[in-house]
Formats: sequence, C-alpha cells, structure tokens
Amino acid sequence: MSGARMSALATLRGQIERIEAAEVVHQRDRVALGHDEADSALKGGLARAAIHEVFCEGRQGAAATGFVMGLAGRVTARKPLLWVRQDFSALETGALSMSGLAELGLDPRRVVMVRAADVESALRTSADALACDALGAVVLELWGETRQFDLVASRKLTLAAQGSGVTGLMLRMAAQPLPSTAETRWMLRAAHSPPGAAWSAWGAPVFDAELLRNRHGPCGRWIMEWNCDECQFSEPSTYSQPVAAAPAHRPDSAVLQRRAG
Repeated sequence: MSGARMSALATLRGQIERIEAAEVVHQRDRVALGHDEADSALKGGLARAAIHEVFCEGRQGAAATGFVMGLAGRVTARKPLLWVRQDFSALETGALSMSGLAELGLDPRRVVMVRAADVESALRTSADALACDALGAVVLELWGETRQFDLVASRKLTLAAQGSGVTGLMLRMAAQPLPSTAETRWMLRAAHSPPGAAWSAWGAPVFDAELLRNRHGPCGRWIMEWNCDECQFSEPSTYSQPVAAAPAHRPDSAVLQRRAG
C-alpha cells in the first residue's frame, strides 16, 4: 500500500475515532422537546452537539421554518444563534420575522443572520460557526437540490458540531434527503391550528412532524403543538366544540314525506 493511501486511511480512522468518542461524550446531552412520544423516541430529547435535518416541500417552507425555530429555541440555552441563508432565500420564502422569532421563544437580539452568496460560502460559514463553542446553535438553510452538500460536507459539519458542542440544524426546502451523518432527519408539514382566543386571530402553531431517521431509536410521526408560553412542544390540545342538541320530538323524514304527499 502506498504512503498516500496509508495516510488517507489513517486520517479516516482518526475521524471515525473522534466521531465515536464525541458520541460517547455527548450521548446524554439531550434537551427535551416537551412532546412525550417524540422525546421517548429520541431517548430523552434532541441531541446537542449533532446535526439534525429538517426537510419540507417548497410550499411547506413556513411550517418547516417555524419548527426549526422551535428546535433552536430549545437547544440554544440562551446562547446566540447563527442563521445562514442563501442570498435569494427571501425571494423564495420571505424574510424571517423578528416578532415571529420572539413568539417562538427566540430572543431576536441573540440571532445573527448571514446571507451567503452561494452554497459553498454557506457551507464554509456554517462549518466555521459550528466550531465556535460560544454559539448555542447554527441553522443552515438551503433551497432546492444541491450537489455541494454531500456526505463529505455533512461529515465536516458533524465533526465541527461534536468538537464544540454546538447543535447544527439543516433546513432543506424543496430537496430530497440524501445520505448524511445527521443524527435525525425530519419531514415537516403544516397541521391545522386549534381555534385561538377571542382576541387572537391565530391559533397555536401545530406541526405534522415525521421522524424519518433516528440514529439511536425508532422513527415515528406526530402532531406537535408549540406552546408559546412555555416555549416547548406538546401533544395537541383538545378543544371542546358546542354541539346543537337534537329536538326531543323530531319526526322521521319518511313521515314528513308522506305528509307532504
């Protein structure tokens, strides 16, 4: 075996050892989402110091963005959040709402937005940010299919996250899942919101969240409601609706037809 091949093999072995060692260190560092069934499948909650992927169809971008905001709010632990977007993302999905961030539990003053000119710049920025332990989480938002985000790029992000303890959230809109080193992979859709209070035009955010990949547990699909007061997910609330009482002496329809004849 040539010296170059032996060197490459040693490098790969070292990377695998670092990944396995980091998994042992961080395997208990999880944050509960608040939804009992989802937390049970995740062995206690979402793992920090790992990469998590959230996919959606293009028309479901708002729902997926809200879900990622909720996840980020749970894992940042009052540390700053770096959100990396492609420079044309606002044209496809709109600008991020600072009031929306606040309602979902994220302090807008702790959110740093970065607009990248292309995918390569977005990946480099995210990798550098994930290596900075002063951050709580890094969100990398990519639109559409992209060949630049392959297994090698995913591995680099995972190594950076595991080395620093920072959580990475990949928001992939209008894209199909590909092999990666992600800890979890989700598919997001919007769900019907419950009726809101009389003074509010909006109900609580509700997500149809399907866990497609879970490296350390089962997968599943749940309806997850975001509790804006407690800043966590929960099972959807039940709202009793008034039902009109049936008349005590309601004549049969056949009787009515004979009378009409």
